[in-house]
Order: sequence, then C-alpha cells, then structure tokens
Amino acid sequence: MNAATDSAPTLATVPVAAPPPGQLPLIVSAELFRQGTTLRIAHSGQIYQLRLTRENRLILTK
Repeated sequence: MNAATDSAPTLATVPVAAPPPGQLPLIVSAELFRQGTTLRIAHSGQIYQLRLTRENRLILTK
C-alpha cells in the first residue's frame, strides 16, 4: 500500500434501471443515503455535497 492510493477517494455508483419509454429515471433517496446522511456528487469538474437533514429535507451545496 502507498499513501497516494490510501487517501484517494473511492467512487460509488447507484444502479439505475432503464425507465420505460417516455418516463424519467427514478432514484430512491434511501439508496443514495444507505451509508450516511451526506454524499458528494461530481458534476462538470465541480464537487457538490448533498445532505439529508433531520427534517428529512435535501440540501445541495457547492
């Protein structure tokens, strides 16, 4: 093991089934938050944080 690989972030994916024609994909939030109440989203070179609050609301921050 080396320090570079030990500290590198790991990427997790949530499988999304192909929706029926004419419908949008649906991701159940319980699948996203199965390991905690906060996750990171990489989009266009930026990292965002999605958090589930105690009031069961979602907050997305940069």
